Formats: sequence, structure tokens, C-alpha cells
Amino acid sequence: MASNSFQPIQGMSDIAPPDVYIWQMLESRAREVFARYRFEEVRTPVLEKTSLFTHSLGDTTDVVTKEMYSLQDRGGRNLSLRPEGTAGSVRYIASGAEETASARMYYMGPMFRCERPQAGRKRQFHQIGLEAAGAPNPLADAEVIALQINLLSAWGLEGAKIRLNTIGLPEERAAVLEGLREAIRPRLAELPEDAQQRFETNVLRLLDSKDPAVQAVIADVPSVTELLSDESRAYLDTVVETLRGLEIDVEIDTSLVRGLDYYVHTVWEVVHGGLGAQNALSGGGRYRIQIGNKTIDGVGFAMGVERMIAALEANGVTADQFAPKPSVFIASLGEAALKENLLLMQTLRQRGVACEMELTTRKIKAQMKRANKIGAATVIIRGDSELENGTFVVKNMEEGTQQELELPELMEQLSQPISN
Repeated sequence: MASNSFQPIQGMSDIAPPDVYIWQMLESRAREVFARYRFEEVRTPVLEKTSLFTHSLGDTTDVVTKEMYSLQDRGGRNLSLRPEGTAGSVRYIASGAEETASARMYYMGPMFRCERPQAGRKRQFHQIGLEAAGAPNPLADAEVIALQINLLSAWGLEGAKIRLNTIGLPEERAAVLEGLREAIRPRLAELPEDAQQRFETNVLRLLDSKDPAVQAVIADVPSVTELLSDESRAYLDTVVETLRGLEIDVEIDTSLVRGLDYYVHTVWEVVHGGLGAQNALSGGGRYRIQIGNKTIDGVGFAMGVERMIAALEANGVTADQFAPKPSVFIASLGEAALKENLLLMQTLRQRGVACEMELTTRKIKAQMKRANKIGAATVIIRGDSELENGTFVVKNMEEGTQQELELPELMEQLSQPISN
């Protein structure tokens, strides 16, 4: 059988060294930021009942109608791989496992959407996101956006921008949708066929279309903000004022809407020029989701990890910068030294020293080449003469110096920080 028969499915990728190092950096720094804001991790199943997504995301959304990976198991249950992280997190909150009034949680993991693979868009993709449950409060929305800015800074990303809007409350949604349809209806025939269908099922999505034909039709259509109540506009104003008080710049974009039905009030996107035309890096907003007999209000965001990495790479960041480097490499000259060095390696590792050892007696030149390749800060060399004298040759790879030490001196030296 051809070797390529077992390659990953199109749109899904293996993540291995050296690429994985930048993933590990993003995850570890995210955990540090989330901890400062008192968010805790939740890990929900990747497979959920399909009804969870159709109910929470909206049964006419593109995600539900076109993009979910769904199946029926042997028990006849309709199941789907999660296309996003909020629905599962809210299901967990509604289960009573957390106090719904104060749940603050984050998640990391794979999501799945059956869409055409392209740059920055995969069928299995990864998100880092969070959810803060609680009644609508513009200060809470601003806090989550501020956290996201802090997170981008921790990741070293420069040049990102926040686009912000409001889509109001569910009770005014019907009037907003009808107002948009009334404004568009006289030119409905000018829209492409798929846009005409969206006019009926989810007219909000026409507002952020990139299709020039759609943009020409909606150019003079009232913005969502114009169709909302004074209360909803005041809510957005408070979010913006709070962010500016925190010295966070945002851009009001009245064309910005989100493609899922659960959003209320504040919605936003993080965009970055390094991603090209599809420049969205992250999406977030306030939501209201009915799970059983519970209504869960909250605010959150999800960052696309693959897209974040693409933005970092556009800024010149590489995965190799985050590669872990062993503090110590141990080289052996002869079989006797090899056996003794195994014990030394075990002792060092038990003391928390990251080290690697050549498990053969290759020539010292080959062993030093390996030490250089992996970026070891220190090389310990032992041969028959060192065994006889009870000493170790210790080479500082950065300075190019070496010294001969006895075991107590060696252990004292290695107890000091050697590398990152």
C-alpha cells in the first residue's frame, strides 16, 4: 500500500517539533494570563449531542447547516464534533457543576468544521478561549476585552486591532431584522443567489459580506446600531468609555456582526494585517444561551491558534525561538565511562537538570556536533582518565571554556541556572 495512504485527512495536520514549540509557548503564557484574572480551566468533550449546537448556535447558521461533522452512533443518537467551544462550556455551567453567577473558565483544544481548507483555515483547528458567566454588564465586557489585549501582549503580537459593535438585545432583534429587510428588499434582485437566501435566513450576515455585489446593495442600508434602542446604544458607549479609560483603543465598526444566534449586546473581532484578506484573528462577544430550563448569560472570546501563529510569523517570530534546550549534554569516551555516565544522567535529572546523553561511544567530534545541534549550554566529558581521577571535564559551550571538576563541585555548579 502506498505510504501516502495514511496521511492526515485534508485540512487536518500533525503538530510536531519544531512547530509544536510555538504552540507550547502560546498555551503556557495563556495559562499565566488567565490565572492572573482568576479564570480556571475546563475540558469538555469534543463530541456532543448535535442538538446542543443547533439549539445554541442557531439552526440556520452556516456552521450548523454547512460545516459540522455529524454522525449517528449505534444507539441512534445524533452527535457532532464540536465546531466551537462556547456551547460545551455553557452546557457544563448549566449542569450545575459551577455557580452560574460567577463561573470564570477557559479552554484550549481542537474544534472541527467541514469547510474548504485554505490559508489560516483548517478542518481541525484549535482555539484558546474563555467564558465569564454573569448578567449583562458593560464593565465585564470591557474586562474580558482588556484580558484579551493582555494576552496578545504576552504572546508578543504587535499590530492587532479591536473592532467593536453591538447587536442589541434579543427582544429588539426582530425589529432590527425587519428594518434591514425593508431597506434591502427594493434591490433584492441585485444580490447573488446565495445572498438572497441569506436575506431570508440570516440577513445580519449580509452586513459583513466581502462580496462587492452585496456591498453595493447594502451601502446605504441603516447600520444595526441605528435600528437599536437607546438602552443598547448606551450599553456600547459604556463599554467603549471603560476601555478608553483603560487606555485601550478600539474601532467602532457598525458592519460587524457575528454569525451565531446566541450573541447579544457587545460583539468584537481582533484583526491583524499579516493574515491578508481573511484578517480575523479572534472573535468574541456577550451571549445568552438557553440550556434546558436555565438561561446562561456570559461574555467570552475564542482565539484561533493557527491564525495567531500565522500573525506571529508575519511579524518575524519563529517556532525555533521557543525550542527547549537541555542544560547539559554528557559525552562518553569508552564503554566504562558510558555505564558510569548513565548514573550521572539519572542523578542530574532527579535534581531537576534537563540533560541528554549520547548512548553510544561515537567519536567525541560526533558527540560534540550533537551537543551543538541541540543547543546544550554545558557538555560533561568523561573517559578512562576522568574515571580514574574521579573528575569530570566541563565545557561551557557559550564561552568556549572548560574546566576539570570533582563531583561535589560539579553538582554545585549545575545547581545554578544554566539555560532557559
